[in-house]
Amino acid sequence: MAGGILRIIFTSDDLARVRVASRADPMWEMVASLHRFQAGDGGAVIAGWRRRARARLAEAGLLRDVRRLLVPLAPRAAYFPDFLTPIEAQQGTDDGIQAILDTPRTRVQRELDRLRAGHGLPAHLEDLARDTRAMRQVANVAAGYVRVALGEHWPAVERTVSQDRGTRVRHLAEGGVEAMLSGLGPVMRWRAPVLEVDYPAGDRELRLRGRGLTLIPSYFCRTAPVTLADQSLPPVLVYPVPRKDVPERVNEGDALAELLGRTRAEVLRCVALAPGCSTTELARRAGVPASSASEHARVLRQAGLIASIRHANLMLHQVTESGDGLLRGSG
Repeated sequence: MAGGILRIIFTSDDLARVRVASRADPMWEMVASLHRFQAGDGGAVIAGWRRRARARLAEAGLLRDVRRLLVPLAPRAAYFPDFLTPIEAQQGTDDGIQAILDTPRTRVQRELDRLRAGHGLPAHLEDLARDTRAMRQVANVAAGYVRVALGEHWPAVERTVSQDRGTRVRHLAEGGVEAMLSGLGPVMRWRAPVLEVDYPAGDRELRLRGRGLTLIPSYFCRTAPVTLADQSLPPVLVYPVPRKDVPERVNEGDALAELLGRTRAEVLRCVALAPGCSTTELARRAGVPASSASEHARVLRQAGLIASIRHANLMLHQVTESGDGLLRGSG
């Protein structure tokens, strides 16, 4: 694929309608992880996931259908059908699968024609737009793939996406939406009113025209950001985020618990897992009263392990470099 630039052109209305996805998107993670299968890239963590996922898919009897149905529909190429990644998947896997099934058949055919022209399409998928049972089978295999191949790894996916979302929220609180867009680098550059994105699929221009933009941080997207091919669909930008290892939980015997106390160590871990969380959310995650969460956050802030900023009537918390290093060192 030749390199290029995606130019996303904003109006003032668009800047007011930029949002960051509230959770990891299962359909985008499905497609991106299928690309990691095909490319064999992603480093040691992804290699370990790939081995385990392949074994689990084989054990579940899904591996053949994944190779036969999903991989040809989601090639690691300049184009794959947009109907595989509906915006409804932001509400969860079931909503995403239903949206795939509800895609108008004329649109499915149009997107398959484009896939065939650009990359090829196996004969057994030629009638997908007209065969309801075949479309149901694709949807069932997609749901099974998300459950089996991604399920065990999903907590790590959610943690990574949550960490990035927290960073975006902090930038938004500190400097507004343009500061948030400016912080998306290094392959994305905000040059008002245009967000320039390094784009392997070639040069493109996306005019938002007042519809806004949904930013979707992705765990399995590893190479470059990606957007939908059909500009009439709700605009999204999916981009790779760095992975960080954060302990799953704090146990009584952990060195971190002995250093800070178990509850305070748990509060620090919760801030790391949900950067940008409010004190109320922090209390819920840590399982302590709001007053206790506020006090623990104050002590952690004084120790330089977290940073807190006020946004409207909320106090938002973010782990610092020192706190992150302490957590990872205790994992």
